[in-house]
Amino acid sequence: MHALVSLHDKIFDLVDRAGTWLLPLGARFVFAATLLVYYWNSGLTKLGDGVLGIFSPSIGAYSQIFPKQLEAAGYDVSQFGILQWAVVMAGTYAEFILPLLIVIGLFTRLASLGMIGFVVVQSLTDVYGHGATDLKTLGAWFDRFSDGVILDQRLFWVFVLSILVIKGAGALSVDALLRNRRPQPVMA
Repeated sequence: MHALVSLHDKIFDLVDRAGTWLLPLGARFVFAATLLVYYWNSGLTKLGDGVLGIFSPSIGAYSQIFPKQLEAAGYDVSQFGILQWAVVMAGTYAEFILPLLIVIGLFTRLASLGMIGFVVVQSLTDVYGHGATDLKTLGAWFDRFSDGVILDQRLFWVFVLSILVIKGAGALSVDALLRNRRPQPVMA
C-alpha cells in the first residue's frame, strides 16, 4: 500500500508542477478559442464608418450599451453627451484591447480583472438594459439546466479569467519575457 501511495504522490507532484505553467496557458487558450473572436466581432459592430470610425461609434454601439436611453432619445445619438460617447468608446476599445492583452499574455492579471468587470457590466446591461430576464436566457445556478447564457455561461468565463488573475499568464507569455529581462537584485 505504501508503494501505491508513493507512486500516487510522485505522479501528482509532477502534475502539480506542470499545472503551474499549464493552467495559465490553458486558460489563455480557452479564452482565445471561445471569446476572442466573440469580443472582437462585438467591437466591430460598434465602430462607425470609414477610418475615423474608431472615434465615431455607430448607432449600434449606443443601442448595445444604452438601449433604453437611445429609445427615449428617439434613436437620435446627437442628443447624447460626451459622457455617453466616452463610455461607448471605452467599452468598444476594451473589447479589442483586453482580449488581445490576455491572448498574448501582457499585463494579464490586470487585463483579466478588466474583462471580469466587463463581463459583469455586460451581463447587467443585458438584464436591465435589454430586459434579458427570461429563464432560458438568464439561467439559474443549481438547477438541472446548464445553458443559461448569462448566469451559466458567464460564470465559466469569469472562472477562466479568475485563473489568470490568480496565476498570471504563465511561462509562455510576454509577461514572462518581460519578467525574465528585468535585472535581478543583488543580495549583499
